[in-house]
Formats: sequence, structure tokens, C-alpha cells
Amino acid sequence: MDAAEWDTRYAQSELVWGAPPNSTVVEHVYGLNRRTQSPSELPRALDLACGEGRNSLWLATHGWQVHAVDFSQVGIDKGRTVAARLSRSVRARITWQCADVTDVVAAGVTGPYELILMVFLQLPQELRRATVRTAAALLAPEGTLLILGHDTTNLTDGFGGPQDRAVLFTPDDIRADLGPLSSRIAIQTADRVLRPTEGRDAIDALVIATRRPQ
Repeated sequence: MDAAEWDTRYAQSELVWGAPPNSTVVEHVYGLNRRTQSPSELPRALDLACGEGRNSLWLATHGWQVHAVDFSQVGIDKGRTVAARLSRSVRARITWQCADVTDVVAAGVTGPYELILMVFLQLPQELRRATVRTAAALLAPEGTLLILGHDTTNLTDGFGGPQDRAVLFTPDDIRADLGPLSSRIAIQTADRVLRPTEGRDAIDALVIATRRPQ
């Protein structure tokens, strides 16, 4: 789907994905800022393909300075609308940007970030690989990259999600994407996780990697 199609989809309902953050993100990110936060400033997070901002909003309420990027202006505007209901201090922690998440450097996005999320950003292999490597390069030392998406096996054994195999991936695919960066990036988790849906469980691919200390 292109940006115009996502604009249309986001415009058709109040919140397509609901307000709560993704539970897998919460499970693995909760408390990270306590380990990375310096006394002088909040840790920085980059949410690539933030959609309507549900994960960005959760991060901001939990002490992160968040850069939320998506190519859908409607999604970005809806995130801002939800943020307007929160306290001024939380709103001030989020920078919203409508941009191509596959070329964030050209869009002026600069690191380093203590946390980068790529959640349900489903791209063809070569574009995904380039985006994953760009994201990894934006990590601060000991920063965390969390990639979560529809697993390839979800097509046959799971529920919902894209039906185009070309944009699905496995944990091993992400391992391969990050392989040339192994001297700088350490993979902590590479696994499949089940996500309850209105039908049977969906199958997601989860990879968590950290940048090695300098």
C-alpha cells in the first residue's frame, strides 16, 4: 500500500489499531529507559512507521523523547490529535514527521537513538534490508533496535495480516539483514511470537538487537 492508500484507510475509522500500544513492544521496552537515561536528558526513541502513534504515545508517557515518522499524513495528524488530550509535558516529548521511512536520512532524521522501533513495517526484501541497516546505523552505543512484523508462516498458519509473501519475513531474514553489521550489532532475541486476534493466533517475527559499546 502507498501513502495515499494508508491515508484513506486511516480516514475511515477513529483508530485503526486502537489506542493501546503493542503488547510485545511494552513487554520488551518497559524499563529500558531506566538503564539508558542520563541525568541531563531523556533517552531518544525513533518510531519508524508509527501509524497513528500508539507506540510513540506510550513511549512519551514513559519518559522517552520520541521522533515519530510515517508516510501517511492522516496517520500523523491522528497521532497529534490523540497527543493533544495528554499533558503538555508528554506532548512536548513527541516530534511528529510525515516522511518516507525507507529514506529517513534524506528526510533529516539523525541519531543517535537509544531505541528504534520498526513495528509492522512490511517491505519487499531489498528495501527492508536497506531500511533495517539504516536504522541500525542510527543506534546509540548500547541502544536497542526492536523489529516486529508479520511472519512468513502467518500466511499459512496464522491469521490476518498481508497476504503478499514478498513483504513478510522471518527472524532469520532479519538476522541476515543485520549479518554484515555483526561487529557492531548484537542480536539478543530472534523468535516467533503469537498474537491473539479475533480468529486464531497471528504469528509475528520478533528481533531485538543492540549496538555494541564503543
